[in-house]
Amino acid sequence: MSLEQYQLISLLRSQTRSQPDAIALEGYDAMEKWRSVSWQRFEDVTQQLAQWLIHNGVQTQDRCAIMSKNCPQWTCADIAILKARNVVVPLYPTSTTDQAAFIINDSEAKVLFVDDEAAYQQACELKSQCPSLEKIVVFDENTQLTSNSDCHFDVILQDKSYLCEGELKARLTSSELDDLLTLIYTSGTTGQPKGVMLDHRNIASTIRQHDTKLKVNAGEVSLALLPLSHIFERGWSFYALCRGVKNVYLTDTQKAKEAMEAVKPHTLCVVPRFLEKIYSAIQDKVIKSSPAKRKLFSWALAIGEQKFEASQGRRGSNPLLAFQWKLANQLVFSKLQKALGGRLKFMPCGGAALETKVERFFQAIDVPVLCGYGMTETTATVTCNTVDNRVPGSNGQPLDETEVKIGDNNEIMVRGDTVMRGYYNRPDENETTFEDGWLKTGDAGKFDDNGNLIITDRIKELMKTSNGKYIAPQRVEGKVGCCPYIEQVAVIAESKNYVTALIVPAFEALEEWAKEQGLKYSSPLDLVRHSKVIDLFEQRLKEVQQELANFEQVKKFTLLSDAFSMEAGLITPTLKLRRKMIYHKYDSEIRAMYK
Repeated sequence: MSLEQYQLISLLRSQTRSQPDAIALEGYDAMEKWRSVSWQRFEDVTQQLAQWLIHNGVQTQDRCAIMSKNCPQWTCADIAILKARNVVVPLYPTSTTDQAAFIINDSEAKVLFVDDEAAYQQACELKSQCPSLEKIVVFDENTQLTSNSDCHFDVILQDKSYLCEGELKARLTSSELDDLLTLIYTSGTTGQPKGVMLDHRNIASTIRQHDTKLKVNAGEVSLALLPLSHIFERGWSFYALCRGVKNVYLTDTQKAKEAMEAVKPHTLCVVPRFLEKIYSAIQDKVIKSSPAKRKLFSWALAIGEQKFEASQGRRGSNPLLAFQWKLANQLVFSKLQKALGGRLKFMPCGGAALETKVERFFQAIDVPVLCGYGMTETTATVTCNTVDNRVPGSNGQPLDETEVKIGDNNEIMVRGDTVMRGYYNRPDENETTFEDGWLKTGDAGKFDDNGNLIITDRIKELMKTSNGKYIAPQRVEGKVGCCPYIEQVAVIAESKNYVTALIVPAFEALEEWAKEQGLKYSSPLDLVRHSKVIDLFEQRLKEVQQELANFEQVKKFTLLSDAFSMEAGLITPTLKLRRKMIYHKYDSEIRAMYK
C-alpha cells in the first residue's frame, strides 16, 4: 500500500465504517458521559469540533495546544484539530506557567484545551502572557469560566450554529502528507525546550512500519498510562486506534494497579521506572517470605528463564521443561500476571535503559516486555524487540523502512520517513543536528551479530572521573534504582576521584521498614539521618551494585528528605534529571561527600 493509504484520519474513518457501535475510547476514571465513546460518536465529536475551530478563525496549519491529563477528550481534541488541518501542540499537565508560556509563545498557539479548574486558572494566567492565545476550551463542564471567549468542551458539542461542513470537507480533501501534524517540545535537560516538527508523513510511515513488527487486533484493549503529551504514548495511541484497538485512558496514575486489574489490557506502553517499581516490590515481598516460599520462587524463575530462552530458539525444549513451566506458572506466575490484568500480549518499553535483570524477570514470568529505542525526533520507535525476537539488554532491530548506522564516536544515526522535519524556529540547531541527511541522536551504541541495537551510553551525559575513567550515569542509576527503598537517584562523578549519589528514598516503603524496626523519628529529615537507615542503604547499595565495576560503584551517598520535582526545576516533564540544577541546589551536600 502507498503511504497515502496510511494517512491517520483515513485509517480512523475506516474503523468507524467497519465498527461504528464498538467502543473506541474509554475513560477509566472519567466523568459518566465520557466513560465510553463509540467509534461513531468519536467521528461525530471530532467532525463537530473541527468545524468549531474553522468557524472561530483557526486557519490551515495554525497551532492549537492541549494541556490536560489523559482522558478521551484529549484524543477527541487532538483528532479534531488535525481534521481542521491545524497543528497540535501538546503540553504536559504538570508544566509550570513559565514552561507553558514559552511553548505557547514560541508556537503562537491560538486555542488551548485544558481539563479542569486548576488547569483553567493556569490557562487564564497564560492568556495574559501569550498574545496569540485567543480561546480556552475546558473539558470539565463544572469549571466556572471567567471570560466570554472561553468555552466548555461539551457546550461546543451541543451547539449546531457554527457548522461549516463544506469548508471542513475542502480542508480534508486538500490535506497532504507533508502538512505539519504536531509540534512536540522536548523537555530539555539544559536550556529551553525545542519544538520537534512532525508531519503526517512521519505518522503514516510509523503506522505502516509497526504493522510488520507488532500484531494487534480490533477489539483488543490498550491502556494509556503514560502522558499523551509524550510521543511514545500518543504515537502508540494513534497506531492502536488505527487498528481498531479500544484505548482506555487513565487520568490518575496513582490508580495504575487497580486500573490494570479492572481493564485487563492486552498492551500498554511503560517506562523502565514503572517496571523497576513492580520488580523491587515483588523482590521485597520474596525477601520477607518464608525459606520454603523463597526457594519455590527461585525455582520457578529458573524454569521461566529456561522456557523464555527456548521460546526464542536459543536453547532446546523438552516435555519435562514444559511440565515444570506449567507447574511454575500455576503456583507462582499466574498470580503476578493477574495483578497486571491477566492477558497482556506485550508491553512496549522505552524512554530510558531498562536494567537487564528486571527485563529478564518479566520475560521469565511470561509478561513480554518489548524494549525499544527512539526519540521524539524520530516519531518514537527506531528499533524494537518483538514477541519473537527478544534479546535482554538490546533494543531490537530497526523498523523495516528506517536506516540506522553507527557514526563517529559510536553515535547512532537515523534516516527515513519517521525522522522529523527539524526544530521549529531553530535553523542553527537543525544544521548541527543533521549530517548529510542523517539525524545525529547523541546516543552511542552498537549492533550485535543479529542486528539488534545495544545502547552503550548517552554521549552528552558521559562523566569522566579524575582517574580518567568514563561513567555512564544512567547505567549506575538504573542498577541503584532497583532497590525498593529508592525512589530517585542522581549520580555525581565528573572530575571526581570516586562516584557519589544523591538519593531520594521511597518513603512509603522506608517508613514501613522503620515501623517494623521500631525506629522513632519526627520528620522525613529525621528519618533519613537515622544511623540505622543509613546502614540499611549502605547494605542495599552493596547488593544492587555487584554487577558494576569497582570504579562505577557509588562509594558515598546522601539521603534527601525532598524529592526532585518539576516545581523546583530539578526534573523535566518526562522525569529526566536536570543535573546542573540538582548539583547547584545540593552543592554543599556534594562537597561534604568529597571531604
